[in-house]
Amino acid sequence: MNHNHNHNHSHSHQLTKNIKTAFLLNFGFAILEIFGGLWTNSLAITSDAIHDLGDSFSLGLAWYLEKKSNQTNNHLFSYGYRRLSLLAALINTLILLFGSLYVLSEAIPRIINPEPTNARGMIFFAIIGIIINGSAMIKLSHQSSLNAKVVAWHLWEDVLGWVAVLIVSIVLLFSNLYILDPILSILISVYILYNAIANLRKTVTLFLQAVPENINLEQLEATIIALDRVDSIHHTHVWSLDGEHHVLTTHVVVMDNTSRKAIQSIKNAIKHLGHDLNLEHITVEIEYLSEYCSMRV
Repeated sequence: MNHNHNHNHSHSHQLTKNIKTAFLLNFGFAILEIFGGLWTNSLAITSDAIHDLGDSFSLGLAWYLEKKSNQTNNHLFSYGYRRLSLLAALINTLILLFGSLYVLSEAIPRIINPEPTNARGMIFFAIIGIIINGSAMIKLSHQSSLNAKVVAWHLWEDVLGWVAVLIVSIVLLFSNLYILDPILSILISVYILYNAIANLRKTVTLFLQAVPENINLEQLEATIIALDRVDSIHHTHVWSLDGEHHVLTTHVVVMDNTSRKAIQSIKNAIKHLGHDLNLEHITVEIEYLSEYCSMRV
């Protein structure tokens, strides 16, 4: 039996730090937005404030779960807590979906009954919103974690929302086309909904322990079978803990006269192959051809 454990602690620490920064910036600005919405009489800013406040809670949850996911394994959670990161991604995606639906429900009535707003105040808050959410989004967009990607989508939605507010507020300085605000909000929400559904599909697939997208199971089995002294392979399973760190278990059947040295070479070859595919946990059971195995077809 062979176990391969590769932990990139510096990567995880940086991810946790970036999510913490995004949470603090988002929460502080969301509180400021609430007062900004009252000052400018802008429903767009008030809606963004509520949405950003919801994002702050999801970011706080992501921060906690990301820290928890980095804890070492124990007798109860033998694989550690990495799947908590996946849970955070699922919760954040659902919040993103419901948040976008809420924006739609607020934008549609404003098409029928548009209201005047303080355009100069809207420009001020829009610029701050773009800077704060944009800087946090850029930090997280370079992370490969599924949780980080979902959080980045939260922030991308916020950036798009503030760009829409900025465009509308500039137009409103010179016209009374108040209907532009809800129209842009609807377009942004539909775009975000499309991507959130794609993220939800990917997260649910990982929860169901599907083979990771970057791994071709048939090709992997063929590569192992092609190794010297290997007769066949069966009961192979590949799944992902969190979208980044994968697990492989397999039964490898070798020729009856295969030496211990040859078996070790086979294990090392599979370990090297697993490293290239980002397989963190590898379990290989070696069987001789004449040996009985109830799982062998």
